[in-house]
This record gives sequence, structure tokens and C-alpha cells, in this order.
Amino acid sequence: MTTSSTTSAATSTSTGTNGQKYVVAHHMVGNTYPYQQSDWANDIALASANGIDGFALNYGRDDWQPARLADAYAAATNFPNFRLFLSADMSSVSGGSSGDATNLANQVNQFINHPNQLKYNGGVVLSTFSGENSYFGQGSVNSGWQSVINQIGTTVTFIPAWFVDPSTFGNYPVMNGAFNWNGGWPMSNTDITFASDQQWLNGLNGKLYMAPVTPNFFTHYSPQTYNKNWIYRSDDNLYATRWEMMIANRAQIFMTEIITWNDYGESHYIGPIEGAQPNSQAWVNGYPHLAWLDMTGYYAQAFKTGSYPSISKDKIYIYARPHPKAAQACCDSVGQPANWQNTDDNFYVLVMATSAGTIILGTPQTPSSTTPTSPSASPSSAAVTAGVNKFKLALRPSYGMRATLMRGSTTVLDLWPQDYYFNPSPSVYNFNAYVSMAST
Repeated sequence: MTTSSTTSAATSTSTGTNGQKYVVAHHMVGNTYPYQQSDWANDIALASANGIDGFALNYGRDDWQPARLADAYAAATNFPNFRLFLSADMSSVSGGSSGDATNLANQVNQFINHPNQLKYNGGVVLSTFSGENSYFGQGSVNSGWQSVINQIGTTVTFIPAWFVDPSTFGNYPVMNGAFNWNGGWPMSNTDITFASDQQWLNGLNGKLYMAPVTPNFFTHYSPQTYNKNWIYRSDDNLYATRWEMMIANRAQIFMTEIITWNDYGESHYIGPIEGAQPNSQAWVNGYPHLAWLDMTGYYAQAFKTGSYPSISKDKIYIYARPHPKAAQACCDSVGQPANWQNTDDNFYVLVMATSAGTIILGTPQTPSSTTPTSPSASPSSAAVTAGVNKFKLALRPSYGMRATLMRGSTTVLDLWPQDYYFNPSPSVYNFNAYVSMAST
């Protein structure tokens, strides 16, 4: 068993950026076709209860999506402290003509005076996914986006997620800041660092930095569909570790954006599995992530206030992939995902402890298991300190995962997902995470 721990304590970082700090979640409007206004209200209530201040509404070109945006804003009126802003998905929305610029501006203009519209530094917040090649009929990307901004009837705080070299940010004075979409995952087989964030901060040269926080990444589409089939390393309690990185560097960050609330196709959702999946059921159904949403409240408060909150309940969080990384799926025409080797065959545990204790990790046989290939392994134990503690243990093919928190001879929590086992012979590839939790 490998262990690490951090204790809950006040941080000494200053606010740094002007104004309030926010935690928002990226919400895929494209997955909300069946939503009613009440569904938006349910999402907002659930997000608010877990420390999230707003949604970045990622919308595309479908003709039904503007109505869902209107429903989202209408639902938000009953949540006066919840904020919304548009994130135009420029991999879908057209950005080639002056008419496209007008259409985008008109969409923003529908909500500029809405009480739940997020404003920052005196401007309505507008973001994107991509858009670094959108000229809108102008001579450059910068002038094209400036033409959009000019048609919005108020000041705009423009914070796109463009996939460009951050050292070139000076070529885009239209930007008020930037969102570093790919900074939330390690791009190789090493754990996450702050290096990508620092590159963006250097390139922004004092402009607003919106930082990504994300728990997971796996997408599995064939060339005949979306042609996306790869993983990013999501090991070693990525979500918590990334949050702690944001908190330690909060003086340089005005907003964290969680990737995502409901992007099932890329397996980094923290909200409930609902709405309309983008043909991702094969790797999403049966893989809940709501435990990560519960974890969010603790870290979001620390990011916004600069102090970790006190831990009033003991909690255990656990997650793992469903099969060995090198397993060969018998019946999967899409094939093994790229980067499959950039992960480890472990399960990961985070303990929020009200006081010291002992954690016992094991790989027991579960009712879902196939015939075991070896006797049950001896469990491993480690000390738990008051605060946040992280652990990992190697998984064993055909066995499950279990974490038990003890104080003396008293069992405080026993988290043993009975419907999980590490399947050595999967029929399809699935590098999504099974996530669970227990709480006193």
C-alpha cells in the first residue's frame, strides 16, 4: 500500500485576482435534449449543495439547444446565488462568416441582463471550447472575435479555451483571460503538475486565468462516429490532488472550472447520469461518479475562502477502472484506446477523517467476481491522521476492492462495493472509473 496524507489547515494565500473566486462546472447542453426546466432546477440545486457556484453552458449548433439555454436561465431565477455563462462550442458552432458573428452575439445578448448571468470585472463572462481558428469573415482570429464582442450590447469579459501556444497570447488582445482546458489531466504517464498552468499564467501576463479541475478521462468512439479513442492518466486521486494544487495556487486563479458536470462521452462527469447520452452507454451505465461530486464541496470551499473547512464526518471515497489496462477485450470493434499504458492497475482511496485511526485496504472476492485465480490476499493497513489521507493498492484480477476505517477495535466505516470486481476478461474496453463513497 502506498500512502500520502494532508491535514486540514488554514492556508495563507491571498486573493490575488480582483473580485470573488468562483467554482463552476462545465455543463454539456448537447446532452440535455430531453430536459425540462425542472431538470435544470434539479441540477442547479444539486450543484449548489456541493459548493458549485455556476455552470459554464457549453452549447453547439443544434437548433433545439437555444431553448435549453433559455430553460437553464429560467430555472436559475429560483437560485439567486447561482451563476450561468455561455461557453460556445466552436467545434460545433460555425465561426466562418460575419453572419455567424451576429448569431453568436445575439445568443449572448439574450441573457446579458439576466440576474443569474455571471459578470466579472464589470463584464458579462463569455467562454468557448476551441475557436482559435474562427475568423468570422475577418482578416484574423483576433479581429473576428472582436467583431463578435462589438455586437454584444455590454462590456464582455472574454475567457476562451483556445488550443494555442500560450506564449502567443499577446497576439490576441481581444482575450481578457483564458481557460486551460487540457491542463486538468497529465498528458503522459506521470502524475499531474502545475507546469501547464504556469505556462498559461506566463503567457497571460496578468490577464485572468481560469483553471481546470477534472477527475477522469476516457473516450471510445470509432472512426465511423466521433473518431475519439484514448485515455488520459487519471490515477493517484487525480481529482483531489488537482484541487489541492488549485488551492495552493489560488492567488493566481480567479475561477476553477470542473470538467465536467455531464460529459459522458469523455467519462469526466461528476453529476448524475441523466439526459441524453452521446452513445456512451457502453462505458457509462453502471459507473456512477456522484462520490466525486460529494468531494467537491470540501475543496470548493477551501478554494473560495483560502481555508480548508473542518471535517465533521468521516468519509471514504474509492475508485478504480473495471479491468486491467493490458486486458484484451474479446468483442470490441473500436479497439484498445490510445495511451492505455499510461495508467496503473490500482484502486485509489481518499479518507476524510475527523480524528486519527487506521485504514485497512483489501482485494476481496465479491459476488460479482469470476472464479478467483488465487487465495484472498492479506489486507494492508496504514495510519490515518485527522484530515485528508490518500492511499492506493494494487488490484487483483477477478477480485474487488475494500476500504475499512478503524479506531481501535471499532469499525467506523466499511466501504466494499459488492457490484465491482476487476474483470480480467472484458468483452469491451472500458477505462471509465467506478466511484463510490461511505460516510458516517
